[in-house]
Amino acid sequence: MGAALVGGDGYRRTVTPPRTATGSANPSARAGSRRRGARPSGTELLAAAVGAVPGGAARPGQQQMTTAIEECVTSGEHLLVQAGTGTGKSLAYLAPALTVDGPVVVSTATLALQSQLVDHDLPRLADAVEPLLGRRPTFAVLKGRHHYLCLARLDNSTEEEPEDTLFDAPAARPGTRWLGEAGRIGKQIERLRDWAEKTATGDRDELDPGVDDQAWRLVSMPARECVGATRCPFGAECFAEASRARAREADIVVTNHSLLAVDMLADRHIVPPHKLLIVDEAHELADRVSSAAQAELVPELIDRSTRRARPLLRPETAEALTAAGDALAVGLAEAPAGRLTAGLPTPLREACTLLDAATRAALDAIGDVKSDDPDPVRKQQAKAVLDELSTTAQRLLEEAEHDVAWVEKNDSGSRRALVVAPLSVAGTLATHLYDERTVVATSATLALGGRFDTVARALGLDAPPPAPPSPASAALAARTGPGRPAAETPARRLAGEANPGAGVPATEGPGWRSLDVGSPFDYARQGILYVAAHLPRPSVSGLPEPAGEELLALVEALGGRTLGLFSSRRAAQQAAELVRARTDLPVLLQGEEALPLLVRRFREERASCLFGVMSLWQGVDVPGDACQLVVIDRLPFPRPDEPLAAARAAAVDAGGGSGFAAVSVPIAAVRLAQGVGRLIRATGDRGVVAVLDSRLETARGYGPFLRRSLPPFWYTTRPEVARGALQRLSTT
Repeated sequence: MGAALVGGDGYRRTVTPPRTATGSANPSARAGSRRRGARPSGTELLAAAVGAVPGGAARPGQQQMTTAIEECVTSGEHLLVQAGTGTGKSLAYLAPALTVDGPVVVSTATLALQSQLVDHDLPRLADAVEPLLGRRPTFAVLKGRHHYLCLARLDNSTEEEPEDTLFDAPAARPGTRWLGEAGRIGKQIERLRDWAEKTATGDRDELDPGVDDQAWRLVSMPARECVGATRCPFGAECFAEASRARAREADIVVTNHSLLAVDMLADRHIVPPHKLLIVDEAHELADRVSSAAQAELVPELIDRSTRRARPLLRPETAEALTAAGDALAVGLAEAPAGRLTAGLPTPLREACTLLDAATRAALDAIGDVKSDDPDPVRKQQAKAVLDELSTTAQRLLEEAEHDVAWVEKNDSGSRRALVVAPLSVAGTLATHLYDERTVVATSATLALGGRFDTVARALGLDAPPPAPPSPASAALAARTGPGRPAAETPARRLAGEANPGAGVPATEGPGWRSLDVGSPFDYARQGILYVAAHLPRPSVSGLPEPAGEELLALVEALGGRTLGLFSSRRAAQQAAELVRARTDLPVLLQGEEALPLLVRRFREERASCLFGVMSLWQGVDVPGDACQLVVIDRLPFPRPDEPLAAARAAAVDAGGGSGFAAVSVPIAAVRLAQGVGRLIRATGDRGVVAVLDSRLETARGYGPFLRRSLPPFWYTTRPEVARGALQRLSTT
């Protein structure tokens, strides 16, 4: 994650308090009517929402979070909240959101959480609080423009010549593939035409059955290519514009981190004006902003943009674009994949120079888009892509210190790209995230190493350096061992407390504060963290034989019910082959079937094992006894060939710090905490997390930091203890 450069990006960060109610832009009449008369508090709305759930009960952490948000809205401080699994954090932030005038924006990283909010949490909350508010609160979903059907593109699309599809999907023999592609895409576009007559929203997610990406690209419009509603012949009927209008009138707007990032980079012109922003899954935000600020040059894109613009250009101008694309293809073929540490190689520099000149000439030839142009939509499309290519070429040629460039290739050779991305986004976040609004950032994994300061810096906030330990905490560390969870010592178990998972000390800085509301789970009694400290330090790729034998012993002790989270596809495959060869247990391997189907089978087939790679570390929620063993093969440090992580670490090293400690360790902490969090999903869950990487116990430098980033499970390094616990679970 962007936790990388902790204070090493050179930006001065200033936190600006949010607008007051009187300074809010464009308050709706609906919001004005709410200001008249008494308004229930967030805690009262939360109580109503919890009371409406059958068997619902107040959770101390949930109440604490709601109160803290209300206080920050009043004071103008920003808030970081760590809320463990089971806290009910969605209701904890949605309830106080309804006390704020104007739209409140909630941003999520995943479609799963967005769907949960829109399909379940918000409708139930609206039903529960309607009697208190005297009206039913409203909510809307705001997505990127390309998620909505574009009537202008649909009007111009031709099923007979789906040229974007032809060049977006390179094949070994494109001429042979063309006939099948044309027929399939043509049928899908005809179905989209029928759907356009019926849909009220134009939202792709509401199209059932859906269409593939190639067909959708022909009928959707990226934001950069849109001419705007006033110049578009279909502007009055635009689905994307209608979604923005609904968002401006809603109480709560649900969006995603990617669109939030684009909004920040576009000077906040997309998301409606608001005074409270809630960032859920906040540990993902810096990475999404980095992705939004990333750009790339791909030969196929230059070829496609040339074909689009050719009718508007003189032949020699179009040929210059083609020559630039050819030069880029040659340069990429010669350059090895990886980070460009010594600047652009000569062939790639020459290709970027040619492309810069060719795109500028083409843009001058096309001229401005005018209202009386015969086809303003196609003209704007051509200009937008050329302008993006020109900007990216100039950015690469500049070779700025704050950018990282690399060559990217996939194993099959079908993708070749020259990519550039910012070294750090902390400065961007400091400038654009907090201005004129209160920000509440929440996640189950914000306190890395037992502190909030690492994530705070990654999110653009000033954070104080860690304070030296007190004599009491130093004495406790001496008794329990460095970095071990407090729950390892029986006298320190917090089973009698209301919030057993809490305990991370608060951190604060200029304009912000933090809060850990813990979890309702008693991790010390529900689970064991077992570190196989006797195994040799992992050194080779794949699954080492000793780790494989340890995995097999653990899986056999439980009889399946195992989620295996692996650092590489090769290791996952080796583990699957081993368990299949040595046991009769059903093994589900990511990639052999669609992931949702595999997860459903894992949930339903009690003795099964599910093995996979990074996408499983966050995307699996299987409460109950279907998942009672989570195995992690090695600590999830970023690979040395990950360009951004490597560049950020090198920058910290150059500044006299430790790049490994500042970049790689925080990334591993977030990933590890997310993976470990797959085990306990409900109050009745029991099980073992087994880490087959001895460094979590033996590495004195970062082992304690990583352990403090995890829930306070009962801790052991003794294999017989872990196997005994699993054998007892196998009989239940």
